[in-house]
Amino acid sequence: MNRLARAKEIDNLATHTSFMTHRAGFVSIVGKPNVGKSSLMNKLVGENLSIITAKAQTTRHRIMGILNGDDFQIVYSDTPGILEPKYELQETMMGFVRVSLEDADLILLIVELEEKYDEKLFELFKKIRTPILLIMNKIDLAKGSQVTDKIEYWKNLIAAKEIIPVSAKAGTNLDLLLTTIKNYLPAHPGYYPKDELTDRSERFFASEIIREKIFLHYEQEIPYSSEVGIESFKEEESIIRIRATIYVERDSQKGILIGKGGSSLKKVGTDARKALELFFGKKVFLETHVKVADNWRKQKLKLRQFGYFND
Repeated sequence: MNRLARAKEIDNLATHTSFMTHRAGFVSIVGKPNVGKSSLMNKLVGENLSIITAKAQTTRHRIMGILNGDDFQIVYSDTPGILEPKYELQETMMGFVRVSLEDADLILLIVELEEKYDEKLFELFKKIRTPILLIMNKIDLAKGSQVTDKIEYWKNLIAAKEIIPVSAKAGTNLDLLLTTIKNYLPAHPGYYPKDELTDRSERFFASEIIREKIFLHYEQEIPYSSEVGIESFKEEESIIRIRATIYVERDSQKGILIGKGGSSLKKVGTDARKALELFFGKKVFLETHVKVADNWRKQKLKLRQFGYFND
């Protein structure tokens, strides 16, 4: 995203919104895999924009969620979990994290209650001048003085402006977190129209919802080897017709995903259709197919075809 270009676009709004009373900024949510980044953004925005499963590395893209108020606009970025890349897809995922850090006005570094400091992964935060709030998630699982003890532990390891213990699942301290975030935003008119919720398309969310169901229905390598492409998205007055292709890396994975007589794929399709209808608020007809794209996670060309590069 070119923030300078976006800033120029909204210059005309300055006469309608006072720089001294309205705050707006980009807030990046980062952390290791499976610490609750997507759950937290969904709760803060009030919509299920990021898919959530118990498996690590569910989030592959940078997903923006926009929270608007009369006197503020927060552009959250949910990002893939920080890890050491082992193949091209993970390299791309870490690229999304780096970009989100570069244009952030505020960083929410999420750690979970039981997490320990990883010097190699967290080294980059020592060089960042952007304000950091350390968010300690999953405090609903805490025992005794564990929360207080862990706050003291992190104080000496991360140069955070504040440490805020929360539970995204239970909603604990999210009001406090929102107030704190607003205090760190610069005075600025909104970057997006007030009725916008995200910068992503309906096709993107359709593919993510289907991919979420694959993560929930399959184990081992199937979820990580799968990608979903939306071949057709046609919205009519009373129904949305979607045709999707699920890509896997090998023929053996294709057989597992489809299942005996198509039973496994049928379950995924049924659950995905119900979730799509809930998300779009309209009846959905979903047609799914499975194809093999050899080693797509390791090839830039195929990653580009699947929307992981904008160039």
